[in-house]
Amino acid sequence: MKFVLKNTSNGQVRFNLVADNGQVVATSEAYTRKTSAMDTIESIKRSTGSATVDDQTT
Repeated sequence: MKFVLKNTSNGQVRFNLVADNGQVVATSEAYTRKTSAMDTIESIKRSTGSATVDDQTT
């Protein structure tokens, strides 16, 4: 997986989390500063190792 940063049409920054097969699995909110988007990406990278699964399929 990888994070892909993109500029929006109004000059903000957004990122997608893209799977190895190219499918977008998550899209961020729009950020006014690239550093804010990067801070969020780093936070996600740090915390996903301890993420739990909430299985509501049963």
